[in-house]
Amino acid sequence: MILSAKKILELNAKYGLLENLSEREKSNPEGVGIDLRVGEVYRISGEGYLGESERKTPDATKIADIKAGDKEVTINPGEFLLVKTIESVNLPAEKIVVEDGASATFLVADVHPRSTLQRCGIYFRATKTDPGYHGELTFALANLGGSKFRLELGARFANLVFHQVFGDIHRAYGGQWQGGRVATERKEKQN
Repeated sequence: MILSAKKILELNAKYGLLENLSEREKSNPEGVGIDLRVGEVYRISGEGYLGESERKTPDATKIADIKAGDKEVTINPGEFLLVKTIESVNLPAEKIVVEDGASATFLVADVHPRSTLQRCGIYFRATKTDPGYHGELTFALANLGGSKFRLELGARFANLVFHQVFGDIHRAYGGQWQGGRVATERKEKQN
């Protein structure tokens, strides 16, 4: 079941699900999701590797950071960037009560692009966020269009939608991306 933005704000007050929300999202979110904003932008370079038990991501170089006063990046046609949110997510590792009188459930979050991105030729790629994850979220943006695209830091670019999980899980997220890490520093074992 998808939770409304109003319900997420109620749960946020009780469980601290989200940090660094914009004033708009705290007071007047739209529909069933919470909008996320661009905080940092990274360019990747070098080779990556994904094996059965080890992995190595390409190097990630920060090219813009809202905390450093950066205002905007341009994504050229064919360019691929990683974008990290201003907001942090804190999905409980244990079941929570979503509605009084209902059974406790886990929460998972899915992320969707704001439609302006696709209308501008920008491909957005995200993953789900499992129970137990905490930190900023990192997504991929690729310019598949034929023109340059300017992206302002602080702009709302993604929408976070929360779902209840029915049933138990074997274990909560404890992976190596915990805390908003963007890239590996070297080849490493996978959890």
